[in-house]
Amino acid sequence: MPNVKVYNMKGEEVGVVELSEEIFGAEVNRNALHAVVKAYLANQRQGTQSTLTRAEVSGGGRKPWRQKGTGRARQGSTRSPQWTHGGIALGPKPRSYRTSVNKKIKRLAMFSALSSKVASGDLIVIDNIALEEYKTKAVAAFLEANGVNGKALIVLDKVDEKVIKSAANIPAVATAQYNSLNVYEILRYGKMVITKDAVAKLEEVYAQ
Repeated sequence: MPNVKVYNMKGEEVGVVELSEEIFGAEVNRNALHAVVKAYLANQRQGTQSTLTRAEVSGGGRKPWRQKGTGRARQGSTRSPQWTHGGIALGPKPRSYRTSVNKKIKRLAMFSALSSKVASGDLIVIDNIALEEYKTKAVAAFLEANGVNGKALIVLDKVDEKVIKSAANIPAVATAQYNSLNVYEILRYGKMVITKDAVAKLEEVYAQ
């Protein structure tokens, strides 16, 4: 089983936590990661883009010139696709981009994402994350003390408005609860800063 050091908000080592081999020590399955991330991004699309066809643009009710004898190509409407201000041929129309991935692949992708963080040393376990007041500087100081300088995802074991709102002002830093984690967010952010209790709850959820 992989072991990870536990730190406090000052960056001091306060212990070691033993992680689940199944969840945090799994072999990274790139195919599962690709399928889940692709489905996640597709499901974020609204699918509301729409272009006007030649039947929907205004004008073009009459034939621009007679069929024969002008020396020009025959035209039936000034709203055909080849005309300026004409309709769009084969353009996008509103549709759903939703796609689904079965639970087995989702689970495999989640284990792969979490395991990749442990393998790369980008999983930082904190004994407890708590603030006495709404203060962005306190979150920035706590991240810096733990060696986090770039993109980071802070994973909490419960909703803490002080931490969430204080972290919201820091570019490239996001917060999430253990029960709302998704593979895309885990992979998107370089460091994953997670509370010790959130680790325990994650293992409890995925042990079922």
